[in-house]
Amino acid sequence: MSGYADFAAYVAELNDLLCTMNILTWDVRTQMPPEGSWTRGQQLATLTRLVQERFASDHMGRLLDAAEAEVRGEDADSYRVRAVRSTRDAYTIVRRVPAALVGELAVQRAVGQRVWEEAKPANDFARFAPNLKAMVGLSRELADAIGYEAHPYDALLLQYEPDMSAARLTALFDDLKAGILPLLKRIVDGGQPVAADFLYRTYPAAQQRAFALEIARQFGYDLQRGRVDASAHPFEISFTRQDVRMTTRYQENYMPGAVFGLFHETGHALYEQGVDPALTRSALTSDFLGQYAVGGVSFGTHESQSRLWENQIGRSRSFWQLHFARLQSYFPEQLAGVDVEQFYRSVNRVRPSLIRVEADEVTYNLHIMLRVEIEMGLLDGSIAVDDLSELWRAKMTEYLGVVPPTDTEGVLQDIHWSSAQFGTFPAYTIGNVMSAQFMQAARRDVAGLDDELAAGNYTPLREWLTANIYRHGRAFSPEELLQRTTGEGLTPRPYLAYLREKYD
Repeated sequence: MSGYADFAAYVAELNDLLCTMNILTWDVRTQMPPEGSWTRGQQLATLTRLVQERFASDHMGRLLDAAEAEVRGEDADSYRVRAVRSTRDAYTIVRRVPAALVGELAVQRAVGQRVWEEAKPANDFARFAPNLKAMVGLSRELADAIGYEAHPYDALLLQYEPDMSAARLTALFDDLKAGILPLLKRIVDGGQPVAADFLYRTYPAAQQRAFALEIARQFGYDLQRGRVDASAHPFEISFTRQDVRMTTRYQENYMPGAVFGLFHETGHALYEQGVDPALTRSALTSDFLGQYAVGGVSFGTHESQSRLWENQIGRSRSFWQLHFARLQSYFPEQLAGVDVEQFYRSVNRVRPSLIRVEADEVTYNLHIMLRVEIEMGLLDGSIAVDDLSELWRAKMTEYLGVVPPTDTEGVLQDIHWSSAQFGTFPAYTIGNVMSAQFMQAARRDVAGLDDELAAGNYTPLREWLTANIYRHGRAFSPEELLQRTTGEGLTPRPYLAYLREKYD
């Protein structure tokens, strides 16, 4: 075997371990009995330590040396060169992180998720607070181990958004506020109330699933390489492009949650199913910093696809002009007397609300800004876990003018902190911004794209996204993908223009 072949074979084994961890994580969130959390945590910790020790080993260093020597002089954009380069970057960082710390984080994640799942419906933040304190402390240790100059948040962002920093995020948020807040004020001051009472009628979960899955398949989701389950919080997870799974959360008294949730997760799933088969079990589908088997280059890039398919496509007027009659066929009594324009306006109505995953497109990013500010404070020590309930209420009042009556609808609503995912929330806003940039580029490159979408032909868009984004896996950074497809780096201008055009 050659130097690169030895390197690729070793990475393939590590990818197998990461996929196994993903399978165990999927089971934690979908089927595992409550009493299995501690032992599952130990299993994940064992696998995590194995990956950490094998990846950070001197043997891996020698394989990298040999692979680098072999690919030297090859096309800088080739998958071979990119695989070696990205692995070297991750190797340099992971060598700084103690295996014991990684293992302890794995234990706390498994246990923390189970405690959160119990604490949330019980409105019992005190039950979850000790777990959150432990994960904040471990995350600070992780940031110190990775290293940073300006803010500990920078180190954690490196795992999820390699081109981002706390300072750059703050500047992006400031630009978004400057565009979103005046728009929100115009809507709140001048808009007429939108009737939406019919969304809260009784919608059986089975029919919700059937309709949403029908649309997911039209978007291009391949059920021969995937499945759909229920979970406390919707997510997508993959174990190579051949096995890409989704979940959603069903509320029988609020139909849009599950339907748009599955549209959202379909965007993630299309990304994973669209990865070039040649990258299976490779460094370009392995996140050795976050320890995930994943084809997307960053959480924000991945989120751009879920937001694109959920919002830019699934909440558009042309989409519902085509599909509303089909939705009515699933719910003839619930949607009796409702026309397509009423429905379109109801699922796009703008109103400051308590729940992030049910927020409209105009206010959604304010939820993210709130969470990121809290995360930065938790990491630098300026915010204490014990103060979070009251601080959350204060920030919701400041940003959105609404006050959560319970912690279930407040600080406990998201799953992310239960698995120590500090640094992932910015991905949602970054994804919103990138989704508009990618859609603008697709319309530029694909003649008659809007006509195809209005006719229900999603293949041209999916093929453009696959050719420009999905197939590359983790080969190119988020900034590189944007430059290659749109001609410029991350900018909120197309996103703000999209919001103004839709809502003004």
